[in-house]
Amino acid sequence: MPLLEDSVGVEDLVLLEPLGQESLLKNLQIRFEKKEIYTYIGNVVISVNPYQQLPIYGPEFIAKYRDYTFYELKPHIYALANVAYQSLKDQERDQCILITGESGAGKTEASKLVMSYVAAVCGKGEQVNSVKEQLLQSNPVLEAFGNAKTIRNNNSSRFGKYMDIEFDFKGCPLGGVITNYLLEKSRVVKQLKRERNFHIFYQLLAGADAQLLKALKLERETSLYAYLNWEASRVDGIDDASNFRAVQSAMTVIGFSDEEIRQVLEVTAVVLKLGNVELSDEFQADRILASGIHDGQGVQEIGELVGLSAEELESALRSRTVETTKEKVVTALTIIQAQYARDALAKNIYSRLFNWIVYRINESIKVGAGEKKKVMGVLDIYGFEILQDNSFEQFVINYCNEKLQQVFIEMTLKEEQEEYKREGIPWTKVEYFDNSIICNLIEHNQRGILAMLDEECLRPGVVSDSTFLAKLNQLFSQHEHYESKVTQNAQHQYDHTMGLSCFRICHYAGKVTYNVTSFIDKNNDLLYRDLSQAMWKAQHPLLQSLFPEGDPKQVSLKRPPTAGAQFKNSVAILMKNLYSKNPNYIRCIKPNEHQQHGQFSSELVANQALYLGLLENVRVRRAGYAYRQGYGPFLERYRMLGRSTWPHWKEGAREGVEKIIGELSVASEELAFGKTKIFIRNPKTLFYLEEQRRLRLQQLATLIQKTYRGWRCRTSYQLMRKSQILISSWFRGNMQKKRYRKIRASALLIQAFVRGWKARKNYRKYFRSGAARTLADFIYRSITQKFLLGLKNSLPSITILDNKWPPAPYKCFNTANQELRRLCHQWKCKKFRDQLSPEQVQVLKEKLCASELFKGKKASYPQSVPVQFRGDYIGLQGNPKLQKLKGGEKGPVLMAETVKKINRGNGKTSSRILLLTKEHVILTDAKKSRAKSVIGLDSVAEVSVTSLSDGLFSLHLTEMSSMGSKGDFLLISDHVVELLTKMYRAVLDATQRELPVTVTEKFSVKFKENIVAVKVIQGPGGGGNSQLSCKKKGSHGLEVTVK
Repeated sequence: MPLLEDSVGVEDLVLLEPLGQESLLKNLQIRFEKKEIYTYIGNVVISVNPYQQLPIYGPEFIAKYRDYTFYELKPHIYALANVAYQSLKDQERDQCILITGESGAGKTEASKLVMSYVAAVCGKGEQVNSVKEQLLQSNPVLEAFGNAKTIRNNNSSRFGKYMDIEFDFKGCPLGGVITNYLLEKSRVVKQLKRERNFHIFYQLLAGADAQLLKALKLERETSLYAYLNWEASRVDGIDDASNFRAVQSAMTVIGFSDEEIRQVLEVTAVVLKLGNVELSDEFQADRILASGIHDGQGVQEIGELVGLSAEELESALRSRTVETTKEKVVTALTIIQAQYARDALAKNIYSRLFNWIVYRINESIKVGAGEKKKVMGVLDIYGFEILQDNSFEQFVINYCNEKLQQVFIEMTLKEEQEEYKREGIPWTKVEYFDNSIICNLIEHNQRGILAMLDEECLRPGVVSDSTFLAKLNQLFSQHEHYESKVTQNAQHQYDHTMGLSCFRICHYAGKVTYNVTSFIDKNNDLLYRDLSQAMWKAQHPLLQSLFPEGDPKQVSLKRPPTAGAQFKNSVAILMKNLYSKNPNYIRCIKPNEHQQHGQFSSELVANQALYLGLLENVRVRRAGYAYRQGYGPFLERYRMLGRSTWPHWKEGAREGVEKIIGELSVASEELAFGKTKIFIRNPKTLFYLEEQRRLRLQQLATLIQKTYRGWRCRTSYQLMRKSQILISSWFRGNMQKKRYRKIRASALLIQAFVRGWKARKNYRKYFRSGAARTLADFIYRSITQKFLLGLKNSLPSITILDNKWPPAPYKCFNTANQELRRLCHQWKCKKFRDQLSPEQVQVLKEKLCASELFKGKKASYPQSVPVQFRGDYIGLQGNPKLQKLKGGEKGPVLMAETVKKINRGNGKTSSRILLLTKEHVILTDAKKSRAKSVIGLDSVAEVSVTSLSDGLFSLHLTEMSSMGSKGDFLLISDHVVELLTKMYRAVLDATQRELPVTVTEKFSVKFKENIVAVKVIQGPGGGGNSQLSCKKKGSHGLEVTVK
């Protein structure tokens, strides 16, 4: 693997020195803090969740990693996805990508990134795009029904998912198959504090319209439903309403019909309403305590939704029928038993609905049986879990992770062994922890924990969790990986953390203590036959199909398989599937418990590194040779280290590598030469090569600099010498040319006089005196006619912005050509002006005037160019009260806007309405709509304005004016360019004089008898919509800051 010069830390932990838990965590932390979230262990990708969006994804990066091999760029999930896809496409090898990690580590996002990369790099076409869209749209549907907010993660997958994406021989997707594992259906009826039920319930209540909610007999408020934790009904960053619309759209894309979508939502509503069925104590006629329905409204609504009579559903919830081959016994349920039956029904309905959705998606994306296909599997499954209270769910999850670890070790060693065999290198047996003893402890058919649990569930008589634990203690008392309170007491050990109802297994990732409470119930996963039969009787096609065992024609007295047995069989099928494919691993790590970006908890990451077996993975990778590379790339990288291989090597790559190693005197036991690769045993050897390369590069850089400097000096000297010779030769040549031109001119003059004398003599003798002039005129008229006709055929378009013009064919026509060009342009301008309305002409004149006044002088002028001059910014036409301020003056108001007047005394500003007419400038109190000052345009002597982007300007009045005693006006306008342009034109029209407009940052204003120097400065962050602040500087100074 090339070591990138700009890498952060060690990009491949196989090369980490020294290797240990502390150095591994430190390397991950250094890379995480620099936002390098991906690290390799050989071809395994470690992904640390950044909890923020990073600019390392998208089409640009997909194209980048598509064109390079695994180790040529920085570690990235795209690199692993590319290797898997290219191996599947080019080498005909089925692939699987195993994504593991605990909740909140980013497994779901990692699987999305893998699928989006594969979708981006595979083929195009209408059918291919349709398949890709269906595969991608399956994610939001499964997330809605299978994900939930937990304490650790706002979008935690509460099920395991394995997707096989199937491709044709060209690498284009044909479809896929999804397999789900162990949905956490207990969440349907109960959630921990600050956790939510599955997303779909909240999305339905938030996103469904009022008509749909009414049809489903639901209310929008989540606090009305017992199965929903109302304390966490809303989550920051999650928009349930928009997600509901996205789920509906995704189901349509996948191929669900409108009727199927409606039925899925009806079954979801049934689960919600089951939680609101309240049960109470009742006494039967024989005074036996039983259960009853507290309020029949909920049962009635459920019956109406699914087409089932309320009496049948109520009977199924309150009683249980026990049927044998000879008799049938109906017993009433106590309130606790009825509550258990109600919750079991809700869990089973939701679990079976989820399985049906997966089945329905598979039906849409499945591939025809006759098509030849290649497969890429993506496994997104729970990571190893060690909680404070570990129950049956954690037991089967950790069992699955034990099997995955077994696959990882065996496949890794197998891959190593095959590569060594392929390269002709002797294979040395690698010592590692074989966790098959733990797997056998759990899954052995006769003596495994799962087998004992099934046996206890099926055993007649009194069965409890305690009897199950007693059987385990008896059977595994001598097992080195099993502990309990009984086995510890037998060995005279004291452990206060071990409860009486607990047992402990020493997993590969550490010891986990399991509480056996509810193991029997969760493994049995019983649903009373009365409830199954009631659901089958419903006139709801989807709900009826979920309970085929309720059909009286298919009644079976055979006990259904337990949850543990089903999961064990699923894991066995999964393992068989994984062994048949080439594995690729993504290990996801959660950096902190608070989902905060930039925080790295070493203790938390250390536990996850232990669960994931990262250190053991590295040791297995380093057990043989830590580093290997093809001879070609190795020679290309290190050939500057050998005298014979640098700068050119014309023989084979392997011979070149052997030359380099021989000249560096590397110990032979540190190396092995394969058929196509060189293998290096110790990372220190690789680091030695890198250090030698770095020093050699410094030497070569110095050599290049030295050579370049010498070349530059020689080139400069040669250029100076050439220039001196050129100047000297040019000077001498010029002197000779001048002398030659004088001699030649004299000779030509003499020749001309002689030829002229002879010509005149012959002309007088043979020709008329005017023949030459006539001939010359004829020639000139001919070329003139040709010029004008050619100009006629190549005239430019009449567009005023088209400045093209054909050049003159002869120099004598240059002046005429330019004049014709000018006349044509004037004609086009006149034609353009004739098309303009009077209003457009007026606007054009104003814009031209503004350009003459402010272009290149005022910073805010460019922003005013594309903006139309409106004149009225206060709604003057619709405000009769403001129109009265004109008084008796005739003519329109040229400009009406709100300005700020700077107070003469303290520099504070007050709002004024400014009206500009053809003869006056009127300043009005903005609140009282009363004229404060009326200034005649003949009284305005000058205007001062700054060159910055502010709107400050000063009206300098003549001393003889009626307002002259009060002094000048210092104003702020948001449309200063438009205002001063209109004022300039108004003064010109009224007084036939040009109003002086001075652009400066320093000017003086007269306030009554005082002269105040105004200084305008640019403050920090100036630009855009500038703000002004005024500060008095003594009695004769005012500083204005533009912010």
